[in-house]
Amino acid sequence: MESERTYDAAAFVAGLFGGWTGPAIGLLDLDAFFASVEQLDHPEWRGKPVIVGGSPDERGVVSTASYEARVYGVRSAMPSAQARRLCPDAIWTRGRFDRYREMGALVMGILADETPYIDRASIDEAFFDITPGRFSAENPVEIAGRIARRVSELGITCSIGLGRNKTVAKIASERDKPRGLTVVTPGTERVFLAPLPVRAMSGVGKRAEAALARAGIRTLGQLAEASEERLSPIFGVNAARMRTRAAGGEVSAVRAIDAAEEVKSVSNERTFPRDLTDPGDVEAAIALLGASVGRRLRARGLAGRTVTVKLKYSFGEGHTVQRRLEHPTDDENVFVPVAVELLRGIWTPGTHVRLAGVGVSGFEQAGSVQTDLFCEVDDRGAVASDRRELSVTMDRLRERFGAGVVGFGRERRFSGGGAVR
Repeated sequence: MESERTYDAAAFVAGLFGGWTGPAIGLLDLDAFFASVEQLDHPEWRGKPVIVGGSPDERGVVSTASYEARVYGVRSAMPSAQARRLCPDAIWTRGRFDRYREMGALVMGILADETPYIDRASIDEAFFDITPGRFSAENPVEIAGRIARRVSELGITCSIGLGRNKTVAKIASERDKPRGLTVVTPGTERVFLAPLPVRAMSGVGKRAEAALARAGIRTLGQLAEASEERLSPIFGVNAARMRTRAAGGEVSAVRAIDAAEEVKSVSNERTFPRDLTDPGDVEAAIALLGASVGRRLRARGLAGRTVTVKLKYSFGEGHTVQRRLEHPTDDENVFVPVAVELLRGIWTPGTHVRLAGVGVSGFEQAGSVQTDLFCEVDDRGAVASDRRELSVTMDRLRERFGAGVVGFGRERRFSGGGAVR
């Protein structure tokens, strides 16, 4: 009942605010999204600390922690081993990303019922434009409250920030979590932002925060008052823009959502429990990651032209390279050999690889390029149709009997784990 009281109050607040003038931009942030979905699907986990992420025994990291786990200091991106020390009784799960995407799509559907102007920032965040007169004449606060109520009916919750631009909406969404609805009414942006620390605004990292502190600038109000000359050594050509944002004067655009742009890339990456140095191991990892990407592409009916390979080394550095294919494909038998060639350009045997990733982007709908997909010719002139058919058959077997029913020998090298994200 707590969430209902919170959201019912939104309608009362809307009446106090009266008519809204100017843009109305919201930011919806799903509360502890992955962990909340796990608690929804596992009722016995509700009210208990839940951590979604890689194993503490295999150099994993925390993806999401429930609010019960956050009480112990567990946070996203924290090493799993550290999280286990802080919260030894937590329930651990590697996560089910297909399920999270399914729930995320339901939330996006709720937003789409209210406005076509949506910018999805991530799987659990989206900006939306509910400016009166652009798509609806209704008070934006009432719309935001209704969105929050409908999300709670799915069995998860969200926090929403509402203001006249994206910067204000983003900061507002973080002020009262979980189940918060924070409204910054038109004309009050500067008052709302002024006392907040500079780090509250995106684009101000640790280095910029330290440089600003040396210049005597610690709050967004001080940042808004600083001269461009004073800020240029810190932000370069973005100095004027950062000052405008800190003053609440940013002008934000939210485009009408385009379903074809909803998914911009399909990728898979893995952090390994031990560094890889052998060419056979690294190439097998690229092939395994590519096979997963191929399955996801086919499941979504997507075909891409751009292949990306990402590596991170144990000493902290990394490389990302891309190549554009002549034909769009969803077949790992075509793009994995390209990925291996890219790998050889950025890695030498013996160098310790901590993380590897493979991605495909530059999409075309699979149905529009059916001839290329089912009679593919790779860069070496080899027809890949038979190999793709084998991949499709394996997809169907996994779907029917489970992921472990069939696989290649390379998968056994990494069956012991490594955080997959």
